[in-house]
Amino acid sequence: MSEPLRDSDVVVVVGAGLAGWRLSEALRRRGFAGPLTVVGAEPDRPYDRPPLTKQVLAGTLEESELSLERGDEASTMTWRLGVAATSLDVAARRVTLADGEVVEGSRIVIATGVRARRLAVSAGKRVHYVRALPDVRRLLADLSRARPGSPVVVIGGGFIGAEVATSLAHRGYPVIVLEALERPLLTVLGPTVSQWLLDLPSRAGIELRTSSAVRDVVSEGDDLVVQLVDGSTLRASAVVAGVGAEPATEWLAGADVTLDNGVVVDDEFAAAPHVAAIGDVARFPWRGPSGVELARIEHWQVANDHAAELARLWTGFAGARPPLIPYFWSDQYGAKVQVLGHPRPTDDVRLVIGEPGDARWLALYSRDDVVSGVVALRSPRALTLSRSLLAAPTALGDARAQAPWAG
Repeated sequence: MSEPLRDSDVVVVVGAGLAGWRLSEALRRRGFAGPLTVVGAEPDRPYDRPPLTKQVLAGTLEESELSLERGDEASTMTWRLGVAATSLDVAARRVTLADGEVVEGSRIVIATGVRARRLAVSAGKRVHYVRALPDVRRLLADLSRARPGSPVVVIGGGFIGAEVATSLAHRGYPVIVLEALERPLLTVLGPTVSQWLLDLPSRAGIELRTSSAVRDVVSEGDDLVVQLVDGSTLRASAVVAGVGAEPATEWLAGADVTLDNGVVVDDEFAAAPHVAAIGDVARFPWRGPSGVELARIEHWQVANDHAAELARLWTGFAGARPPLIPYFWSDQYGAKVQVLGHPRPTDDVRLVIGEPGDARWLALYSRDDVVSGVVALRSPRALTLSRSLLAAPTALGDARAQAPWAG
């Protein structure tokens, strides 16, 4: 177990998003009074990202309401915002920043998260991505100059694409969603659940085109033309891409840490002696229904839990660790989709509330007859009640007999 922090230690947290901020905040609240520096590539203070596509883009939440700071802990930290880390010397525990400054610490935390995956298209600089607050500002500014009636094309029908489409439609823009696969979320939620969700866009008045792979996006005056693989084209006032994310680890090239779809860590989040990684960037040992597996999970809840657990470990916590139960949600097309656990798209699925096509339902994922996840449409209470099924391995038959969702 890691030695507890002393006030003579110097902590450097690289990443000012949810994981980095929650860790910094928790260390202060748990009594660490030593020097603590937070480095962030973005100029903004720590803020909550999920509302960007769900509410800020829709115009139902102001930027000022995104702040993650609730107490006065931030005033006890040193902030280096608007400057990215460019390298890490693990042995010397030294972080070099883009402006040439070198920040040293006795403990280093890697919390740089992920970045939006980019499309290699001709009009690359004009294609929007929604990952950070400046992205939303740029998109809205671009749309304010859009030709009336010209559609916004969203490339990618996954969670981000669906949320962006929903928010833009709420603002009154005509939206067309292009999904390369036969239906959205096929590789995430699997064939059964993705089929159950397929009619949500049309019910919300949003056009979804499946099996529509994009070959290129080119500029034509003020408009953009989306060229599809099948030879057809779409003229748009703006194009937004939601085609996945990748861990922000390029600054760690040459560092003495293991990079493999993220920063590989042990069960105490250690990537190297006195160097930890948490949140979206960390690939960590996760105990699932099939045993322990290395996983990198891009969920708000996982980042939050990582930060809380590392703070406990570094401040001398010695009790039993609570199980980490991944959770994420998506507000899309007028519906809330929620998932507990970390199911695979190949897992079996059984409905336990409702039927396909109903306005609300809940289903269990299972692997080898053990519950691997819970998915719900517009059923938040039933999903919350089902959390106990993932606290320890639960046989599918036992889960159906217990039926906690009916409580």
